[in-house]
Amino acid sequence: MKTPESLPMDVRLMHATANLLLVVVAVLCVGALLGWGARLPAFAIKGVSVTGDVKHYNAITLRANVMPHLQGTFFTLDINAARKVFETMPWVRQAIVKRDFPNRLKVQLQEHQAVAFWGEDGDSRMVNSYGEVFEANAGELDQDTLPRLSGPDGQSAQVLAMHQTLQPLFASLDLTIDQLELTPRGGWRAQLDSGTEIELGSGDAPVLVARAERFLKTVTQVTARYQRTPEQLASVDLRHTDGYAIRLEGVSTLDSADTKKQ
Repeated sequence: MKTPESLPMDVRLMHATANLLLVVVAVLCVGALLGWGARLPAFAIKGVSVTGDVKHYNAITLRANVMPHLQGTFFTLDINAARKVFETMPWVRQAIVKRDFPNRLKVQLQEHQAVAFWGEDGDSRMVNSYGEVFEANAGELDQDTLPRLSGPDGQSAQVLAMHQTLQPLFASLDLTIDQLELTPRGGWRAQLDSGTEIELGSGDAPVLVARAERFLKTVTQVTARYQRTPEQLASVDLRHTDGYAIRLEGVSTLDSADTKKQ
């Protein structure tokens, strides 16, 4: 009996080719079988379990709004595409999607936490805790007393950070910054919930903090001169080098360096 090594080279090549073809055919058959099995209705996505931030959504609402847009079965579904579908939901900031054998998905949601409105009065866009602008139904907010921020496109995080820096200073006098605007030229304007309009001027956070602190240290004494309270201020201009200008209803005055002596 001849051993494989004793066979002619062409015969050995033919055997090797035949064996290789058999392996290829077997692999193709297995692949086709797996592909066919992966598309069986038994593996069609039929359910979603939701964890994380589910204040505005639950498994039922997600099934109704998202499932029609998912393509593929448990095995063929593009997880990245599925994630993007979930993140098109208005309140969803981030979604983590995983398969749950044999025909379900596990979804962990992070919702936007609205901390302010964004844009001009009447604009329903909001800013989340990361300073990102998003759109959702403002009627679903737990509170409608959020401040309104505005500024150039892409500056929402900067405006939010400035609001979070300045608000604690005004809160010391029970004053609330209801609106804060960054102008295209880099100036800052604020409006208190009492209606007082404040020109803060340009500059970074330390500069504006210094101006605000100078104003807040003396404003109670200044308004008391005219039998008024800080809530009765009509407008304030903090852009003066040695002081600030204020306007009271029925009274106009300029408070300068002498105010700092009080």
